[in-house]
Parts: sequence; structure tokens; C-alpha cells
Amino acid sequence: MYVTLSSESTSADQAMGARLLSQPAASHTQHRTYATGANLFHEGDTANHVYEVKSGVLRLTRVLENGRRQVIAFGLPGDIIGFPNGDAHHTDCDVVATAEIIAHRRSKLETGAGDPETHQRLLRAALREITAMQDHFMMLARKSAAEKVASFLLAISNRTGAPLGNYTAFSLPMSRADIADFLGLTVETVSRTFSILRKDGVISLETPQTVLVLDTGALLDASQSED
Repeated sequence: MYVTLSSESTSADQAMGARLLSQPAASHTQHRTYATGANLFHEGDTANHVYEVKSGVLRLTRVLENGRRQVIAFGLPGDIIGFPNGDAHHTDCDVVATAEIIAHRRSKLETGAGDPETHQRLLRAALREITAMQDHFMMLARKSAAEKVASFLLAISNRTGAPLGNYTAFSLPMSRADIADFLGLTVETVSRTFSILRKDGVISLETPQTVLVLDTGALLDASQSED
């Protein structure tokens, strides 16, 4: 998941995913549940599978040459992550919130392996990731710190939010440090922007991990550059 482009599955993708869950697991498809803190793969590991997120949240990270961590993306329900660089994974991947995963053998992505429908769905997911990555880089370059945080919250709300009366509620299991490392900001800046949005009546924090969007229009305005 990148901030500025919703990578929601299409209705066809969602229907296909539902069928996969209802079918017995074949040798090329494995259903797995990972607890919070578990690791799916490390940078440099041989990429035998790509991973479809059915529930929970994953975090993809790399360690830069200066030793600092960069959060590359978050895997949300509907995302497919772990596309390889050659034969290897190019990030670490761990679990932020207990996740149900469908592991597809990489041969499905490369040849279809007797399942052309899933092959096409994985290719569409790879193309969405490329487009989303381009939009994310543009957002990092052009938006202010406050706009980045608002964009992030809006993206999560659009992807995972549920109606709660006149508002929208969603879980935010990633830490403020995770968000900062994803947006290229400091933890202090992220926390300060959260406080401003609360003070302005745009959001409410029911808990540190539960956000209530009180004014979606105002959050959208806060996410948009004035350039």
C-alpha cells in the first residue's frame, strides 16, 4: 500500500479471492496465519512465493547504507506483496497486525502454472504496485509534512474504514515511528500533525491505534497540495 493511490482489488479480484478461500489449498497455494511480529521473508531471501493479504497488516522495510530504516510499504487486505527483484526479495517483511495470507507460488506470476485467472490477477497487482510507487514518490517530493500525514490517514480510511454513525472508524496498528519512516518524516512531526488534526476537529483518537474521521472533507483538504 502506497499513500496516494488506492490499490484496492477490483470486484473481479475480490470475487476470485473469495473463491480461493472457499477452495481446498492446492500445492501451489498455501493459506497461512502469522502472528504480530512474525517475519515472512528477509531482503535477499529466495522469492518462492508472492503473498496475498486477506486480513491484518504487513510492513515492508529496508535498511539504508547509513543504518536508518525505511518503511517501503504496508500490506493491507487486498494487496499482493513480495514481488521479487530477479530471484530474491528486495525488502524485509514482517507482521504489524495478525495476518491471514495466501501464499502463491511465483510460477503463477511468471507462467500461470495452470491457473491463468490467478496469473492475470497477479500481473494486474504488479502493475498497480508500479503505478502506486510512482505516485508515492511524487507525494514524498511535492507534499508538505502535514499533507503527507493527512494523505496517509485518508488512504487508510478509504481502504479499511467502516461507518460508525456519521463518521468513519479504522484501525491504525502501525506505530508513529512506522508512519514517520514511511513518509520520510520525524516521529515528532507525525505526532504534532495528529494533534493538530485532533484540535481542528478533523479526527479523534479513540485509542492510539483507533482513528475516527470526524470530517472527511476537511481531511481531504488537508491532504491536498496548494501548488
